[in-house]
Amino acid sequence: MVIKGVIFDFNGTLFFDTHLHNQAWDIFLKKHSFALTDEEKNVKIHGKNNAEIMSNLFSKDLSKDDIETLSIEKEDIYQSLCLKEKMALAPGVLDFLEYLDKNNIPFTIATASDLYNLQFYFEHLELKKYFDLGQIVYSNGKIKSKPHPEIFLKAMDVLKIDASETLIFEDSTSGILAAENSKAKKIIIVDSANNDYSKWNYDVITSFDEIDTSIFKK
Repeated sequence: MVIKGVIFDFNGTLFFDTHLHNQAWDIFLKKHSFALTDEEKNVKIHGKNNAEIMSNLFSKDLSKDDIETLSIEKEDIYQSLCLKEKMALAPGVLDFLEYLDKNNIPFTIATASDLYNLQFYFEHLELKKYFDLGQIVYSNGKIKSKPHPEIFLKAMDVLKIDASETLIFEDSTSGILAAENSKAKKIIIVDSANNDYSKWNYDVITSFDEIDTSIFKK
């Protein structure tokens, strides 16, 4: 069956910011007497929402206010690092979004980021031309964290497509597992940080201009 809709993860996929998140986590973790390697971050942090991350890190029952305070502390560090660099969407993204738009192929974002960071992205990246914030599925405190497929299933509902018609772009271990668990027709891995994806049998790209658009044609 032809692909009829596209779901993008955001961090490390549409926006190559894994190194910035890693730096921010290092600063945050050091302050709280933790340390994780980048590989450990890829498994334990990337793709998951802050509520799950903070609960796992601190190994205790955190209140909603505790989680929000810790999350904002970490994201403020991250956002300050972003602003020190030239912020831009991933290579080839704008042309690919133009292609989808011109060919009436619906697309949206399903991200573990919360509204705090999403609003930051809409302010500093070229998102509002292509995306409606109200149609993006993000970590709102109610959606189960990846690798649970709920976030992708909700995005499919937004696009009004079935899993058998869906292409998902992902980069993190938990995100790829969530995409698999959603039964998406096709998964493409975006390698923005020179990671080892050899255990996965999916196409791997480093730029969106590598995509074969014939997958959208009958």
